[in-house]
Amino acid sequence: MSSRTSPISRPITIRRAVARDAKRLTRLVRGSGAYAGKYAAAVAGYRVGPDYIEAHRAFVAVGADEHGGRILGFYSLVLAPPELDLLFVADEAQGRGIGRLLVAHMQSEARATGLDRVKVVSHLPAEDFYHRVGAVRTGTALANPPAVPWDRPEFEFRIPSE
Repeated sequence: MSSRTSPISRPITIRRAVARDAKRLTRLVRGSGAYAGKYAAAVAGYRVGPDYIEAHRAFVAVGADEHGGRILGFYSLVLAPPELDLLFVADEAQGRGIGRLLVAHMQSEARATGLDRVKVVSHLPAEDFYHRVGAVRTGTALANPPAVPWDRPEFEFRIPSE
């Protein structure tokens, strides 16, 4: 099996993001292969700052390795209105279940705060991923040029109470 499609082989920890993670999260967003080519402009100047991390429920997936843990992905849950604002997995870590792990964690966080639904406006290449992890298509977010010159699928995670 290639490393791109192998399951998680080392322990993954999900922890709350902290201000010192901001630069690494920004690099993860800007370096995402999903935003190459025509999509590059959407993240070219994007910044995940310490203020953003403090204002939202941002969590990182950290892999155990010889460097004390590398950020493999992250998500940000906005509570009002409920939205999965960001979800990124490092290119070299994709296909190993980390995105699915982050979504499950997000759903647990949403449930703990009393949310019953969480909206997500998907990047076009991520549409199939959101279908696979249980999100339901609810509509289309229309283009907003010049920042985002294309329509995007809109999804919703329904959060069952326990």
